[in-house]
Amino acid sequence: MGYFDDDDWQSHNKKRHWIGPTLVGIVIGIAVVLIALPGILESDILPEVWTEDTETAQDKTNGDAARPDSSGYISVNVSSQITDVVDAVTPAVVGVINIQRQGDFWQQQEGSQQSEAGSGSGVIYKNTDEHAYVITNHHVIEGADTVEVVLSDNTRVEAEILGSDLFSDLAVLRMNGDQAQETIEMGSSENLKVGEPAIAIGNPLGMFLGSVTQGVISGTQRTIPQDFNQDGRADWQAEVIQTDAAINPGNSGGALINIDGQLIGINSMKINQEAVEGIGFAIPIDAARPIVDELEQTGQVTRPYMGIEIYSLEEVPQTEWADTLNLPDEVEGGVYVWTVEPGTPADKAGITRLDVITEVDGERVMNMIDLRKILYQEKEVGDSLTVTFYREGEQQKATFELVEQR
Repeated sequence: MGYFDDDDWQSHNKKRHWIGPTLVGIVIGIAVVLIALPGILESDILPEVWTEDTETAQDKTNGDAARPDSSGYISVNVSSQITDVVDAVTPAVVGVINIQRQGDFWQQQEGSQQSEAGSGSGVIYKNTDEHAYVITNHHVIEGADTVEVVLSDNTRVEAEILGSDLFSDLAVLRMNGDQAQETIEMGSSENLKVGEPAIAIGNPLGMFLGSVTQGVISGTQRTIPQDFNQDGRADWQAEVIQTDAAINPGNSGGALINIDGQLIGINSMKINQEAVEGIGFAIPIDAARPIVDELEQTGQVTRPYMGIEIYSLEEVPQTEWADTLNLPDEVEGGVYVWTVEPGTPADKAGITRLDVITEVDGERVMNMIDLRKILYQEKEVGDSLTVTFYREGEQQKATFELVEQR
């Protein structure tokens, strides 16, 4: 059994006597500091750097600024690179209204029977003071008797159709330059990287001008078959940028921009004929610019024509390269011929189905886009063209003259 004597008892009592006053002193000290702190911060007692650091820390905690306004509600000022870019670009993105006459011949002559047949978007890309020029989609203004441009402040301005192209789904409008507010900065689609930010601005459903959706570049140099006459055969292969930024009806002709606010593509719902969530397409601006220039100057696009329907060799399983096409191992890419139109230059030169073209005028061809760039950017109607191709494992060449595509 333990024990304690008088000395232990006295020592224990001394400890109890000092604990109580110490706790009371701590509580009083904290209370004094809390009461006095606001006054100290408002005075000039503390060094200036202390107060600046305190305010900076509060801003970082609360966002850009979160303070009650005169009504007592909290007002938060949110600003970022994306919001700044959108503010700068939005005035250059417009609505486009397709107006068509209705009724019989006599009603149309009176001009009183007109209605909005559809709507889309457009982008002001140039202003010469006298005239402003707008890019939009061909299908947005197709069949229009009159076109109106709706500016970002909802002002409606009549515009003239300078030219339109079915194959690229592009059109150019001209309007009074005094009424254009801003022009968009042209970018480049050549060096786009999968995963980089993309912002789509347009007029979805013809009701919400200046709507913005954000996503990323999902794919570059995609090709989508287009069947214009609905005969089950592809008439064209559209070169597109794929993005997951939502592109809805009415967004057609609007701007796809990069994080710097530069135009990198023209949105098109027509190319994506079957709506699929998370997949949208835009016409690359590098492919669009020469077409837009030609439409602006001449009102139409003249293309050299070979007379063949082709597809990229990369779409064919590797096993078929040797088994069906009999290609040698050194062939790494090209395009294969699917059909040859009778009476065309390629037909007259002896090109046949399943020939694999690997070079054009000595330039290497790895896919459809390579061939189209040579054909449409370097060649003109009437030029001579030499293609290198493989048939049954044997390399051959054919030369013919290009004609105008109709």
